[in-house]
Amino acid sequence: MSTMRSIVNVGRRKTAIARVKLIEGSGKVTINNREFEKYFPLELQRAEVLKPFVVTSTQGRYDTFVRVEGGGLTGQVGAVKLGIARSLVGIDGEYRTQLRGAGLLTRDSRMVERKKYGQKKARKRFQFSKR
Repeated sequence: MSTMRSIVNVGRRKTAIARVKLIEGSGKVTINNREFEKYFPLELQRAEVLKPFVVTSTQGRYDTFVRVEGGGLTGQVGAVKLGIARSLVGIDGEYRTQLRGAGLLTRDSRMVERKKYGQKKARKRFQFSKR
């Protein structure tokens, strides 16, 4: 393992962008200068964000500072998760196979489909009347 003091990486999901900084420490997570529990109130969201640490068995080894913007909470959760996974690989390349196997290094490229003219939404149409 390299003796790097900190590493910064970017994670994206939908329209959310997260800049993640990992520093060796006690496992404290700070998002937009707020407590982790306050920013992501649901246990499901918190578990999803911490998944890269669980997969690599590094819970409590790194302090995480995140700056996230854009999108909704679900997109932000995905962005932070990808940013953490990329940072862990930057710290130690040995984690790559574990994270890749868990599907945590793949950027989810799905975006909202645009609304088309003459339609109500992206795929929903106005009611058709034959007569």
